Amino acid sequence: MQRRRRLRRSIALVSALVLVLAACGDDDTTGNGATGGDALLDQYDFSGITISVGSKDFDEQRFLGFMALQAFEYMGADVVDNVDLGGTAPARAALESGDIDTYFEYNGTGYAVHLGIAGEVPNDPEELTSFVHETDLEENGIHWLGRAPFNNTYGFAASPGLTAAEGSFDFNSMAAYLEANSDALVCMESEFPVRDDGLILWENYTGYTIPQSQQQILETGIIYTETGDDNCDFGEVFTTDGRIEGLELGLVDDPGVMILYNISMNLRDDKYQENPEAFQAVADLLMAPLTQERMVELNYRISFEGEPPADVARDYLIEEGLIEG
Repeated sequence: MQRRRRLRRSIALVSALVLVLAACGDDDTTGNGATGGDALLDQYDFSGITISVGSKDFDEQRFLGFMALQAFEYMGADVVDNVDLGGTAPARAALESGDIDTYFEYNGTGYAVHLGIAGEVPNDPEELTSFVHETDLEENGIHWLGRAPFNNTYGFAASPGLTAAEGSFDFNSMAAYLEANSDALVCMESEFPVRDDGLILWENYTGYTIPQSQQQILETGIIYTETGDDNCDFGEVFTTDGRIEGLELGLVDDPGVMILYNISMNLRDDKYQENPEAFQAVADLLMAPLTQERMVELNYRISFEGEPPADVARDYLIEEGLIEG
């Protein structure tokens, strides 16, 4: 934990330096009529705008939902808390119906699920996000604003005992190990073996089809603990999940096989038109610091250390100089 405290102090110092440099510049009025202040979001005024913020029902999404909710509230918006709506389908349905105005969605999900595009998904994050943005806006009136650097895609992790005995794995060496050890188990969610963006991508790449005898279907959270307890040799994971580090799992190296899952802020066009330039700028500011390492650290605090997502979101906004503490 000492390393994490040093990391947070370093981040805070960098954020403070950014603010000092910004203070040396002009104090012009922004395009939406607000005057720049000490924090990065002080320059945007959302007074008079009501915005309903949603999220899906897992820790990373809860963090993102509270991050947006607190940011918009700080900028003067009347916010409605709809964080933790459920899975992908209810979150998207709420956005389309107008029950919520915004939530964060993954570009791979937008491409394969919401737009229902079959076939190979672009493996360039900018290309993928741009395509999804243009298509979803034209067909459904939904903007995809900004793009975070982190990629929370599907992956596999090896148990601590297996990692200690065999060292690190990549997709091919994982397949070789499974082929050579018929009693080895791969623990997965029920939908992963049948999703177009799931196990089939790994099997097509490695050429190894995991037999039913080597598959064990578990709930998402149980996969992490069972793999951590060496009851699963490999477990299906989300690659930014903080439990990978917390349980000392060995993330299996992906040579670029699994679909990209960078997030963007999804926003209904009718809400976007109330302050277009500010919504775009704020989305960029909120997501720019969310690197892979940073998102793993934040998820670790929530999923492994048990901190409330709302508290972690507030710490993040303050540490990044986005709001004042």
